[in-house]
Amino acid sequence: MPPTPAQRDDEFDPCVRVFGTRVHNLRGVDVAAPRDALVAFTGISGSGKSSLAFGTIYAEAQRRYFESVAPYARRLLQPVGAPKVDDITGLPPAVALQQRRGTATSRSTVGTVTTLSNLLRMLFSRAGTYPRGSAERLDSDAFSPNTAVGACPRCHGLGRIHEVTEQTLVPDPSLTIREGAVAAWPGAWQGQNLRDILITLGYDIDKPWRKLPKRQRDWILFTDDQPTVEIDPAQHPVTADYYYNGTFSSAERHVRHTLANSQSAMMRRRVLQYVDSVDCGLCHGSGLRPEALKVTFAGRSIADYVAMPLTELADALRPTAARIDAAAAYESTESGEHTEVATMIAADLVARIEVLIDLGLGYLTLNRRTPTVSPGELQRLRLATQLRAGLFGVLYVLDEPSAGLHPADAEPLLDVLDRLRRAGNSLFVVEHDMDVVRRADWIVDVGPGAGELGGRVLYSGPVAGLRDVDDSITRRYIFDTEPAAPRTPRTPTSRLALRGICFHNLRDVDVDLPLGVYTAVTGVSGSGKSTLVVKVLTDVVNRHLGRAVNVAETDSDAEDSDGEIVDLDRDASIGVTADGIEAINRLVAVDQRPIGRTPRSTLATYTGLFDAVRREFAATPAARRRGWTAGRFSFNVAEGRCETCQGEGFVAVELLFLPGTYATCPTCGGARYNEATLKVRYRGRTIADVLAMTVDEAAEFLADIAGTARSLTTLREVGLGYLRLGQPATELSGGEAQRIKLASELQRPRRGHTLYVLDEPTTGLHPADVDLLDAQLHRLVDAGNTVVVAEHDMRMVAGSDWVIDLGPGAGDNGGRVVAAGTPRDVSRAENSRTAPYLAARLTR
Repeated sequence: MPPTPAQRDDEFDPCVRVFGTRVHNLRGVDVAAPRDALVAFTGISGSGKSSLAFGTIYAEAQRRYFESVAPYARRLLQPVGAPKVDDITGLPPAVALQQRRGTATSRSTVGTVTTLSNLLRMLFSRAGTYPRGSAERLDSDAFSPNTAVGACPRCHGLGRIHEVTEQTLVPDPSLTIREGAVAAWPGAWQGQNLRDILITLGYDIDKPWRKLPKRQRDWILFTDDQPTVEIDPAQHPVTADYYYNGTFSSAERHVRHTLANSQSAMMRRRVLQYVDSVDCGLCHGSGLRPEALKVTFAGRSIADYVAMPLTELADALRPTAARIDAAAAYESTESGEHTEVATMIAADLVARIEVLIDLGLGYLTLNRRTPTVSPGELQRLRLATQLRAGLFGVLYVLDEPSAGLHPADAEPLLDVLDRLRRAGNSLFVVEHDMDVVRRADWIVDVGPGAGELGGRVLYSGPVAGLRDVDDSITRRYIFDTEPAAPRTPRTPTSRLALRGICFHNLRDVDVDLPLGVYTAVTGVSGSGKSTLVVKVLTDVVNRHLGRAVNVAETDSDAEDSDGEIVDLDRDASIGVTADGIEAINRLVAVDQRPIGRTPRSTLATYTGLFDAVRREFAATPAARRRGWTAGRFSFNVAEGRCETCQGEGFVAVELLFLPGTYATCPTCGGARYNEATLKVRYRGRTIADVLAMTVDEAAEFLADIAGTARSLTTLREVGLGYLRLGQPATELSGGEAQRIKLASELQRPRRGHTLYVLDEPTTGLHPADVDLLDAQLHRLVDAGNTVVVAEHDMRMVAGSDWVIDLGPGAGDNGGRVVAAGTPRDVSRAENSRTAPYLAARLTR
């Protein structure tokens, strides 16, 4: 019920009240939620709950704070923009903890995110034991690989170097140069050109590589020389029909030049397979200068401490932290381990680490790179930092804090959230985990559907009251007490036996993976399931297939690579034997990475259905009279797009005292195309009108076009009927991106036995959307394929054919196969932390 004017004027009103929000699909929504409480925002994916919690409430809190800052200082901030809302009352200062991937850089680590690295560096700087003869103490920056004074001069602080060897450049030395022995060289004309240059220089390109003299092999692969020779067309008719000067480039030079300068993501991915990433020999992988590594604390270097799991790090520092009879702090170039400074810093470190351990993150190390940390883990790291900050009267807006958590790890999380609430703060949580929602003080359910079918607040009140709201899709999952529907597990067609797995925390592990069935790999967070599924399994199958993994990739047709250097990891298949792998013909890894990095990548371009749409427009009488082809109707082609916005639909606006922002293009009004192109209509609609359609609308409008009907049908089947065809990839959630990739795979014709690998596919999905996703995965298995998922959702696990449970704990306490069998078999396993939760799902 909307608040009354009297409620709005009450200065002691205990609620945050929103009036008339019109953000995204919210249409004039009013809602109230109490402060100093745990409020859960629920609804299916795309219903508008994030638009309400983040796009409205948090955005308005940030806008008000932003207005209080001096104009000059505002240029240093990144405002989220003013939301379309009439008013919000009772709004405290807000902090948002969203699901975001770590930045794609090796310099961002668990230690830097939590600021624990700063404290550890200070401990070594002020209280470490220095080698005898040291003139002075090192500054704390000298213990950081991310500073000029601390970084190893050889690897520049990265800890790893990229090596190019004869083995990486020439994987098969039995081949001749003509047969492609130098695999790292480019293909097509460029490769032929290099071979012709070698012939002109007198090299034998028809002798097996291993039989060439080492001096010749080294020159071809590693020389810095770039001789230019004249190519005679009479001698090399395949390459050219005229004389030209060709310049030689060694294989190593080609690889390094491509990595440093190529803007093509495909080219960069190709040459990366010819590079080995190894620990730097000078710093032994620490990234630090030798003088910093010589300083110790309690007999260990800082490299030793940052490589410890957090639980071990806390144990190592507790003796110092507990020392209460420390003498007054003093300066010494030898040792300060027994000083008050050491005690204070160590105690602070232990207190901060214990919060992380309580959140189930004790298996992480300070040097763990954030790109390898899941969004859920990263959010909990930030949550721990906020808890330690001890703020009062703050509104925390959280995006699925339970994401990526095993049910056994959810209890500590709820305890931490409760501590924040008891400290006098408010928690507004966008959540899909019904166990977390049941523990909330208040629920705001948005829906009933997604997109234009959602955007309404169906209920706002105590959780129990949602039981009486018939329109709520969430209701039946909160109050669901029925056991999982029994199903007969499928019989495997064969088995893949993996032996001798040694990678990360998997130590000499053997796994039998049934093929032709649906397998769920379970275990607590950090137990090794993603390592097994995403790294080991995919690398082993890649090795068998002899090519790079067929990951459902980004929209390469819509954009170029941003040129970032990929930090390589070693091949997880090394030393692993795989019996039965010949049954697999194809590998598809479906993850939650974005389908594109710019607004030029859209749902329509990624799925390929836009090609068929453009062909239909090109076939209209109006287009044929003008001689226009399908290219004219691409917003990435100069002839058809709006020149003001270059086909993006918006333009950058530079403000004098504010950071730049974006506004709808004043020329095309966001349509992306120029006026001439928009005069061509197909069935009364312009190409911009079609891009503005939802999948559901387009499925009806384009139903008789073979090139679009199947794509649109599969998109609807995975619950994405609410998305617009022209929706930029940058606006899609990770769960939406993953389902788009899955839909794209579902529409492909069957090509042999395919192994589908998914890492926590339910992350970011409402239980109703999980049901749709699960049904599609079972369809893939019914078609004769194999599906393997690393998963925490017990509803999906209970419906699988086979379960492989890893553990029993995380990090070094995990990495072993605890139980394997049907869901019912694993639910009875005595030493499995998954078993009780799976049993509850099967029997309740």
